[in-house]
Amino acid sequence: MQPKKLSEEEVNNAVSVAVREAVDFVESEVAPDRIKAQRYFDGESYLGSEEGRSQVVATKCRDTIRSVKPSLMRVFLQSGTPVEFMPRRPETVQAAEQATKYAEYIFDRNDGFSVISDVFHDALIKKVGIAKVYYDEVEEVEFDEYSGITEDQIELIRQDPDTDIIEQRTIIEAQVDEMGLQIQPASYEIKVAHTHKDGQIKIKSIAPEDFFVDRDAVSIDDCYVCGHSSTGRVGDLVAMGFDFEEVYRLSGTSDSTVSDEEEFARRGWDDNSETDSSIDPSMRRVLITEAYMKMDIEGVGVARMYKFLCAGQDFEVLDYEVCDYNPFAVFEVDPEPHTFFGRSLVDIIIDDQDASTSLLRGLLDNIAMMNNPRVVVNDAMVNLDDMLNNEIGGIVRAKDINQVREMTVGGAASAALPAMSYYDESIRAKTGVSGASMGMDTDVLQSQTAAGVNAAVQAASAVSELIARTLAEGGMSQMFDIIAKLARQHPNPDEVMRVDGQFVPVDPASWGTEIDITANVGLGNNKHAERAATLQQALQLQMQVYQGYGAQNGLVTLTNIRNTIADIMQLGGVANADRYVMPMSMEREQQMMQQQMMMQQQQAQGGQQASDPNMAFMETERLKTATKAQVDMQKAMMENQRKMHELGMKDDLDRDQMAQDLLVDAAKVVGQYGTNVDVARIKAEQNAPRPHNLQMMGMNPNG
Repeated sequence: MQPKKLSEEEVNNAVSVAVREAVDFVESEVAPDRIKAQRYFDGESYLGSEEGRSQVVATKCRDTIRSVKPSLMRVFLQSGTPVEFMPRRPETVQAAEQATKYAEYIFDRNDGFSVISDVFHDALIKKVGIAKVYYDEVEEVEFDEYSGITEDQIELIRQDPDTDIIEQRTIIEAQVDEMGLQIQPASYEIKVAHTHKDGQIKIKSIAPEDFFVDRDAVSIDDCYVCGHSSTGRVGDLVAMGFDFEEVYRLSGTSDSTVSDEEEFARRGWDDNSETDSSIDPSMRRVLITEAYMKMDIEGVGVARMYKFLCAGQDFEVLDYEVCDYNPFAVFEVDPEPHTFFGRSLVDIIIDDQDASTSLLRGLLDNIAMMNNPRVVVNDAMVNLDDMLNNEIGGIVRAKDINQVREMTVGGAASAALPAMSYYDESIRAKTGVSGASMGMDTDVLQSQTAAGVNAAVQAASAVSELIARTLAEGGMSQMFDIIAKLARQHPNPDEVMRVDGQFVPVDPASWGTEIDITANVGLGNNKHAERAATLQQALQLQMQVYQGYGAQNGLVTLTNIRNTIADIMQLGGVANADRYVMPMSMEREQQMMQQQMMMQQQQAQGGQQASDPNMAFMETERLKTATKAQVDMQKAMMENQRKMHELGMKDDLDRDQMAQDLLVDAAKVVGQYGTNVDVARIKAEQNAPRPHNLQMMGMNPNG
C-alpha cells in the first residue's frame, strides 16, 4: 500500500479521534486520582464518620507538601544554575556559557519563580506539572495625534506600512488666488495607529486538567498526540482571522465533565454557571484546543509533527502548521518506568493520612468520653431531668446516691500516640521530610560530633535530593532545551544581555548543536557548605599554579579564578559578584597579556637606550619637551584664543633657553664620557616644528 496525501476531511477526522481518545484516557484513568489527591491536600477525607464523633482530618499531605516545596525552590532558585549547557569541544565553551546565561535571562523575564512554583506544586499533588515554552509574536498598537500637518506630510505617513490613519479633520482650508494658484496649503489634524510586532519566548504553566496525552505515551518525546485545552471566546478566534459563523457554530458549553470536576476541586468551589450572552455573540464561550500530533499529511511515507488548532467539543480542526517539537516540559517527582504518569507525593502518603486521621479521631473521641463519661442510674431513685442537665455546678436530686455510677472509660493515648508516631516515621521515610533534614530535630542537633549531625541530615535528605534531581533531569532540562531551540529559530539581531558585568550581543546562531544540556543539582541540605569548602580548596590550588607558573601555565587562567570566586560568593548568598570582583573573560585576559608584553618590550628598549649616552640624553630631552608640551596644551584648552599668541612666544623663549642648556650639557657629556655629542643634530630635532604648537595656532601639523 502506497502512502497518499490526506484530504482536509481525513485530517480533521484523524485529529478529532486522536484528541478525543487522549482526553478520555486522562479523564477516566488519571483524573480521579488527581481529584482525590487535591481533596486530601485541602484537608478533606473519604473516610466515613458517625454523627457526634470527631470529624478532624490529619493534614499530613498538606503539611508534607508545604515542607518539601520550599527546599525544592531553594535548590533551583537560590543555589546557582540548576541546569546549564556544556560544550562538546573547546571552541564551543563560550557558546555554551552564553546559551546558559541567555536561557536564565529568558527564564527570569517570564517570572520563572511563579512558573516553577506552579509546576512543582502540580507535580507534588497531581502526578505531573506541565510548563509550556513557545514563541509568541505580540502585536502592540499605539495611538498618536498630529495637528497642523499638510497633505504632503500625510502622504509620507501613509507610506509607512505599520501606521494607519484612523481619523482626519481639516483645520484650515487651502487658499488660492484669482489665478487658481495655491497661496496657503490646507492644514489637517489626524489620529494614527502605530502597530508594532514584537516576538518573545514565553513560558507558562498549564493546569494538569487541561493537558492530555495518548494512552501509549511513555514520555513527552515519543507520544503520538498531546496538547492542552482552554476556554476562550468567539471574538478571540475571529481576531485570529477565522470566520465568525464557523466559530460561533462551534461555541457553547457542555454539561459538567471530569475535567470540570477536577478544576472545581482545584479552585475549591463549583462554578458551573452559564455566562454566554446572546446580546454579545463575540463573548460566547468556546473550547479552544492546541494539539501536537505526528501525521503523514503529504503522503511521503514519513510522519511529521504538526500543530493543530481545534475548536468546539468535537475538536474540529481550524488550522495547522508543521513544527519540529512539542512545547511541553513535564515535571515529575516519582516517575513510573515505561509509563507517562507516575506518582505524586500525595499518592504516596495518602494511606498514611487516612491511618493518622482514624487514629486522631479515635484519640479525640476517647478524650471526650473520658471528660464526659456515661452514667448508669436507677431511674426510680434519681431525677432524670437533673441528670440530663449538663450545667456546671448543677444539682442532681437523688434518693440514693449509690444509685448513680460512672462508666469507666480506658485511656487510648498510650496506644494511639505510638501508632501515630509510626505513621509519622513512615511519611518521613517516603518523602525525606524530617526535622533532621530541615535542621529542626533537637535530638539530632544534640549529637556530640559534627559528623553525626551531617550523617543524620544526609540520610534524611536523600529522598528529597532524588526528587530534586528527577525534576532537574526531567522538566527543567526539557524547558531549558526548548528555550535554546526557540532562540536559534527566532534570533533577534538587536538582543543584548548582561554577561559578567558587560552588555554583549546575543547570537544564538553561533551556538550550533555542539552543546549539551546537563543538570547541575545535588544541592540538598548541608551541601552548600561542602561545595563552598571544595571551591575554597580549588581557589588555593589555582592561585598556586598561577603564581608558580605564570599566566601561560596552560592550566589556570584569570577567568577560571574569577569564576571560582564568584561561585563562592554566590553560595554565600551574594548574587551580584560584579560589585566585588571585576568581570573577566578570555578576550579581556588576552588584552591584558598583550598590554603586559608591550610594557615589557618598552622597558627592554629603554634599558638598551640607557647604555648609549647620546640616546639617553636625547630621550631625556624628549621627555622634558613632551611634558612641557602637554602642560602647554592643557593651558591652551582652558584659555581663550586671545592668549594663544602669548603662549607661542613663551614657547620660543623656552627653546632659546633649552639651546643654551644644550651647550652646557654637551660640554658635561664630553668631559664625563669623552664622547663627542652631535649638537647640530640635536638642535635640528629641537628646532623642528612641534605639532602641538601648530594645533594651538590653528594650523595643520601634517602640512
